[in-house]
Amino acid sequence: MNRTELIDAIAKKMDNSVTKKDLEATLKSFVEVVTEELAKKEKIQLVGFGTFETSVRPAREGRNPRTGETMKIAESVVPKFKPGKALKDAVNK
Repeated sequence: MNRTELIDAIAKKMDNSVTKKDLEATLKSFVEVVTEELAKKEKIQLVGFGTFETSVRPAREGRNPRTGETMKIAESVVPKFKPGKALKDAVNK
């Protein structure tokens, strides 16, 4: 499902009581807020849905798949999503 299909599905769930333009703006704002908070290393917890948070991936050695040469991979911060119990239960029905 892409962004447009998601907006259409939400509009149908809401019996088209909200315009697709408003839903698109809401979705865009949601993505921006989540991105900004994760950039600040904050955690966003939506009870029943899940938690967005960041994790530090430590520096490590890897291999260049073309040459087989070892190389250093720098430490990085990665976003993570941990699903909540209600979401897990709904998916595993």
